[in-house]
Amino acid sequence: QVQLVESGGGLVQAGGSLRLSCAASGIIFSINAITWYRQAPGKQRELVADITSGGITNYVYSVKGRFTISRDNAKNTVYLQMNSLKPEDTAVYYCSTRALGYNYWGQGTQVTVSS
Repeated sequence: QVQLVESGGGLVQAGGSLRLSCAASGIIFSINAITWYRQAPGKQRELVADITSGGITNYVYSVKGRFTISRDNAKNTVYLQMNSLKPEDTAVYYCSTRALGYNYWGQGTQVTVSS
């Protein structure tokens, strides 16, 4: 049973920071790539950041220099450190991984950035 659980969302003022967590179970975590996505109301889902099993990271241009994705294999957890938040970062953030040929998703955590 693959399960991903996001946490850490909340309400923050522009310029503030949040740290999201994605806790995984049911997979061999250390060999899986993990991806953070977000979806704002009325907009399509957007890839935000991903990290490979080897720790290689990638970011959508709009968050480069502000967000950092990392993983702690001992805790089966991936993090998304979000700094210098902007109102346009407001969205539900999801983590996802591919295992056994399928894509798995968490339930999401809401991030709201006020002006």
